[in-house]
Amino acid sequence: MKKNRVVITGMGVVAPNGHGLNDFEQALRDGRSGISFFPRLEELKFGCQIGGMPHGFDEVRKSYFDHEKLLSLNDNIGYISVSAVDAWRDAGFDWSDDNHEVDWDTGAILGCGIGGMDTIAERVVPMVNQGKTRRMGSRIVEQVMNSGTSARVGGLLGLGNQVTSNSAACSTGTEAIVNAMLRVQSGLAKRMLAGGSEGASPYIWAGFDSMRVIPRKFNDNPEQGSRPMSASANGFVPGAGGAVLVLEDLETALERGAMIYAEILGGNVNSGGQRNGGSMTAPNPEGVQRCIRSAMADAGVTSREIDAINGHLTATFADPSEVNNWSLALDRGPGDFPYINSTKSMIGHCLGAAGAIEAVAVALQLYKGFMHPSVNCEDVHPEIEAFAENIPHEVMEYPELKIMAKASFGFGDVNSCLIFKKWET
Repeated sequence: MKKNRVVITGMGVVAPNGHGLNDFEQALRDGRSGISFFPRLEELKFGCQIGGMPHGFDEVRKSYFDHEKLLSLNDNIGYISVSAVDAWRDAGFDWSDDNHEVDWDTGAILGCGIGGMDTIAERVVPMVNQGKTRRMGSRIVEQVMNSGTSARVGGLLGLGNQVTSNSAACSTGTEAIVNAMLRVQSGLAKRMLAGGSEGASPYIWAGFDSMRVIPRKFNDNPEQGSRPMSASANGFVPGAGGAVLVLEDLETALERGAMIYAEILGGNVNSGGQRNGGSMTAPNPEGVQRCIRSAMADAGVTSREIDAINGHLTATFADPSEVNNWSLALDRGPGDFPYINSTKSMIGHCLGAAGAIEAVAVALQLYKGFMHPSVNCEDVHPEIEAFAENIPHEVMEYPELKIMAKASFGFGDVNSCLIFKKWET
């Protein structure tokens, strides 16, 4: 069956180091970190007291939504809602409360990893325990249900196609884009909003602190804390935010004269089955390699055509294994390995939002012809030192950049990979 070509016609991002495409792009170019110290984490005796959280977001959301809508927006749903409105407008569509039409051709797949944990911890549990259930109000369910992200955006924009949420731990955002791509490719939708979000809360981050997988050595120097591919990496910095991409059938996009950021050539999602080295918290190397190879096959590209990689790369023990898996999957050693960078070095690990925010970074790099730096890895991990020359430490102008691979790997041994191509008429 002939597949429709899928292009990106709009994007919105709320990241720890920038809200909006212009601010986010400049932060990427500058290697600007959005990671800071949180006194609340110190009060709660967390080992890790730093995190990446969008700054000034309360004022941002008030500029988008009236008081009635704000009652339904915890951080998780707020990040995705602002990102979706920005992406919708960026794609050339109007958004207002006066529009009562249903858009049957457009849907959304917008996920989150943990979701409304802050609302549950701060409001639901205390009020239930105090016997005040009737005083919780009618907005609680929509803030804590897993599909709260897509449901809210579906209502804001009047979407009439498939509207759903996915959840695949740290792979959520990338998986959402793969699934939305498939729907547009198959002709089931003319366009889909795809992406992910995650709130910022000690109740979301506490489990990771107890696992000791987030850093404890950089509380006095937060911007140095996220160190993917570094020998001195001490764990991933927890983050929060959201991002949405508008994926559109090429023919539809051209008919309406839409601006195009990039084309998504293909992608794949799989699982390593928690076997042969894979577990709840570690990926099966064969699963990772199969996911990458299958994504390339779906995209119709060879490994030699991959110019650059935006990795999952979290600043944990898994980073050297990931780079080696890329090398094996592409059959390209240090001598001809693509450039590789980690957006998490500036924003931390935004969990369910990570893949979506990083996909926006990929599209911007292709559209503008540059590679953003991976910061804090001047001391490249000794196991991947042979690949050191392939890691940009400063912004690199790269007008020849044409094809980038983006992958995410999540708890549960789940994998997702996308292949993006610079748009050329």
